[in-house]
Parts: sequence; structure tokens; C-alpha cells
Amino acid sequence: MEKSRTSVTSTPISSVSTRRIRRRSFRQSTRSHFGVASRLGLTPGQTTHRFNTSRKAPKPQNITEKVSPEHLALLVKTEWHLCYVTPLYRFRHTQLKSYARQLSAFIAAEKQQGLGVEVGGLQDTFKVSMSVLQGLAETNDDPETVLIQVQSRPAFARQDEPLKTVWSGWLSCINGNPEYLHSLPKDFTCLPLFGSRGLEGLSSLVKSWLRSTFDCFFGPLDINQTTLRWLAALWTNCHMESNIQHLKMQWTLPAAPPLHVAYTVNSSDALALWRSVRKSRAADQEACIEIEEVTSFMEGLTSHFYRHFGVDLSAGDLNQVSTALGSAKVKGRMKISSSRYLISTLSLLTECAFLKIPI
Repeated sequence: MEKSRTSVTSTPISSVSTRRIRRRSFRQSTRSHFGVASRLGLTPGQTTHRFNTSRKAPKPQNITEKVSPEHLALLVKTEWHLCYVTPLYRFRHTQLKSYARQLSAFIAAEKQQGLGVEVGGLQDTFKVSMSVLQGLAETNDDPETVLIQVQSRPAFARQDEPLKTVWSGWLSCINGNPEYLHSLPKDFTCLPLFGSRGLEGLSSLVKSWLRSTFDCFFGPLDINQTTLRWLAALWTNCHMESNIQHLKMQWTLPAAPPLHVAYTVNSSDALALWRSVRKSRAADQEACIEIEEVTSFMEGLTSHFYRHFGVDLSAGDLNQVSTALGSAKVKGRMKISSSRYLISTLSLLTECAFLKIPI
């Protein structure tokens, strides 16, 4: 049986809570998944946050005047591996240079198989920079995004050769949950969304240092079925102002072996279906998108595929969604291809990260 099919035919127009603050080591909260109590009284596997069933339609934003071109070039058109992070204890944006020196020494020591390394030593081998990525915060409650970069020189490179960036990551909170942010004691900073790219070994070292220094916990931020469906609908809605070129989806159906299906819909056909779902909306409601509309949109796409190929995609799992604006994979991989929708996409991912933080 063929394991990958693609359709480009036209799509017809159819269808917090109260928190108990405890005086215990917050480092224990990073291990709350193992049943240990925490300074914030976190309870493993539970969260008071709920995924929004209604949200504003994303609007293009020109952020080039707020965010430096260098930072935009780093963030956009790059696939990031996502994690969620619990609040950082006694983290200070004003101490980033000191943190960078400490992290440099930590990485160098680990690379030297645990030998002690003084802060400031082995800078020729590893250099860490930490800086504020200004211009992304949307509200007064949002802490500024922090950018972390690790640079290194190849083992046999000349000493005069410049260091090369081998790992990048960031901690962010865009349009964070105000109720949760206000509930935190003043010693905690909430940057729940963590993105990284580069060597997995360096990712582990950076997260290990952050855990031990700021008593936080990292967990995988999978992009679940609901979020993927939201992205498919939100990005299709953007086609009215920005050309998404196509709507591509990848599904896995239960079979032996599993059947992988690639489904591509022309952008104009996807928008026509989306408009048919939204046509009953009142003028003053057009700015909001409801989960029922997202569900109807996906049902229209899957029913169209069934009519043409006799394969029921709703019986399987949606694994990936992509357009010219970006791509998202169920295993927590995200690429934002347009800076005009960077804020709206990071806001959705921040919401997903808050949903993972235990109480």
C-alpha cells in the first residue's frame, strides 16, 4: 500500500486556583514530577490553566522597529526545539553577564570530564553570551526575553580564528497569563517558553546549569493535536493579508505498518473553506475565532480527503502543519517563517507552556 499521498485538488465549500506558598527549596519543585513538594507547592501532573476556546485572529505586526535585525534573523526561519520551564528563582535580568561567565565555566568543566575550571578560564574554548532580546514583550507583566548563545572554536583551529556559534536558545513569555504572573512571589521570574537549536549535548548542559542555578524544571513541550488544528486555522485566516502559499498537513493512521499521509491544500481553496465556516459570524465578532470553527474547518478538510481517496484522516493523528508562515511538529519542533506573525505565534506557544506548568 502506498504510504504517502498528496492532494492538491480544490477543496469544496462545505462544511490559579489559590496557591500555597511554602518555605521549602524550590529546587525540590523542579523534581515535583517525582512526588517532592516545592517552594511554590507544585503538584505533579496538575495545572489550573485551561486552553483558550476563543482567541483573536492574528494580525500582521511590523516589529522591525522594536526588534533588532540581528535578533529577527536568528529567530525567524529557524526550527526550534521547544520545552516548558517552571519559574526561575532569584533570576535577575541585570546579572546576565555574570550568568554567562558562570555558564561558560560550567560547560568547560563538563567538557573537561568534571575537572574544576575557574570562572573566566578556558574562554578560548567556550564562550557564552546572554542578553535581553528587547521588543518582544507585549504587556507590562511580560518579562523580557533572554537570549543565550554558546560559541566555540574547533579543536584544531588556529587561535586567531573567530569563535563560531554552536548553540542558541531563548527563554520567553509573550502575553503571559496575568493571573499566574501576579500570583508569583517577587523572587520568581516566569519565562515558561524555552527554545533551543544546536548540539543536544549542549542543550542538556545549559538546562542542567539553569536547573541548578535557578531551581527550575524543564519538560518537553509537545505541540498536541488541538494546537496543530488551531495553527492550521489561524494561518489559513492570515491568507487574507499574507500569502500562505499552501496548507500542508501530515497524518499518521493506525495500520501495520502505520500509514503516513501527506495532504496539501491550495491556499485559495483552504481560505474558501475557512470563509464558508466563518460566514455566519457577525461583523463585531469577526476578530475572534472559536474552537467550534476550527473543528468545522478540520472536518471539512478531512471529509474532502475521504471523498477523494476513501481514507478517514480523523481516525489518525495529525503530526505536522506547515504554510509559508511557519511549520509545527507534534514533537515540539517549531519554525516561524514570517516576522510579521512572530508575536502571535509565540503568544500561542507561551499559552501552551503555561498549560504544562504544574501547580
